Amino acid sequence: MSVMTRSAFIQSSSVFLVFLSLFGCCQFSWSETKVRYPRALTDNDKRTEYPVRLLQLALSASDRRYVVEASEYRMPQGRALLNLKHGSTLDVVWSMTSKDRERLLHPIRIPIYKGLIGWRLLLIRQQDQKKFSQLEHVTELTKLAAVQGHDWPDTAILESNGFLVQGASNYQGMFDMLARGRADYFPRSIVEIWQEQNNHRNKQLVVETTLLMHYPTAFYYFVNKNNRLLAEDLEAGLRRIIANSEFDRLFSTYFDPIMDKARIDQRRLVELDNPTLPAETPLGQSRLWLDIPPDLPKWLE
Repeated sequence: MSVMTRSAFIQSSSVFLVFLSLFGCCQFSWSETKVRYPRALTDNDKRTEYPVRLLQLALSASDRRYVVEASEYRMPQGRALLNLKHGSTLDVVWSMTSKDRERLLHPIRIPIYKGLIGWRLLLIRQQDQKKFSQLEHVTELTKLAAVQGHDWPDTAILESNGFLVQGASNYQGMFDMLARGRADYFPRSIVEIWQEQNNHRNKQLVVETTLLMHYPTAFYYFVNKNNRLLAEDLEAGLRRIIANSEFDRLFSTYFDPIMDKARIDQRRLVELDNPTLPAETPLGQSRLWLDIPPDLPKWLE
């Protein structure tokens, strides 16, 4: 091989190796990471729509490529949180926070519903509206039976405020309990109650028209404590879409019509304490919360 040929061969080989190196680097940096979330509990359960859209938006604003997908199987909230803790088949779960949940999992402390999850309306039987309209004091409401998930933070909140609660383990079964008279009402957040009422319209359940409950709380994305990379990327992505207002635009699309429908200024407010709320909850960061008038009239104790 001549000197010129050998030189040309070495040069071309070097170029090829550089190309391979760059190509491999690009392939690695642009590879997609799957993020698995809990599949909706039923085919007509639309409650996952907004948190999935927000999750996609936040991760697309991060510095890595992610693709989100639903879990293969449906699982109730308690099982999903346990699955996430053990790092089994889920990478992220969205849920209401509590001291216990933040001990077990890593919370992304940006409330995805801007606190609306703590504003509660009551699902009741259609024939019971008159009974609720005639209640004069909070103590009368505490003597009626509310139904809630037995392992939900809401159950502990209501009980600590003196309310009677029937705990249940099956989400769909709670609507049946209410319809059959085994409970008097089902407190649900403003963001979900009308969808749930529509899903169970054959049970003659309606949204109560005069009362409003509130307790300070937050609904977060949670990840496994060892998944620091996803935690960092998800928080960074959320903060970026807050800064560029994409978060607000998506939130408004879903929930402005619901707030109009709720007519909260025309309801009697039942304000409750939340002993399960972690001290780290960013209540002082006003940008993260929906601005609801603080002067709503409180119901008589």
